[in-house]
Amino acid sequence: MAKYLAQIIVMGVQVVGRAFARALWQEFAAGRAAADAQGHARHQSAAASNLSGLSLQEAQQILNISKLSPEEIQKNYEHLFKVNDKSVGGSFSDHHGRSMVVRAKERLDEELRIQAQEDREKGQTPKT
Repeated sequence: MAKYLAQIIVMGVQVVGRAFARALWQEFAAGRAAADAQGHARHQSAAASNLSGLSLQEAQQILNISKLSPEEIQKNYEHLFKVNDKSVGGSFSDHHGRSMVVRAKERLDEELRIQAQEDREKGQTPKT
């Protein structure tokens, strides 16, 4: 009787062990897939920074925004663009300021595009 009980216990441990190993493997695969997706998004964001010459943080500082909101980006862009206009007394440095404002907006628009693409790939609705 003890021999059969020991065999049942060993078989039960094997079944539970296999199920645990399978669950652990599935969790590992899901984690790897999530990390790959994040890595792809970081790669796109880094590429956008290289193209524009501005990091995401620099662009946010130039346009004085804390979160990526299309409305806030557009509002601050228009204000800063008008303030640096030569026709209202702007100088050469103001022209450089306008250039930075345009580049910052382009960088933030690209980041919004990347986020919208990520959301579509995840099956979510884009953030607006």
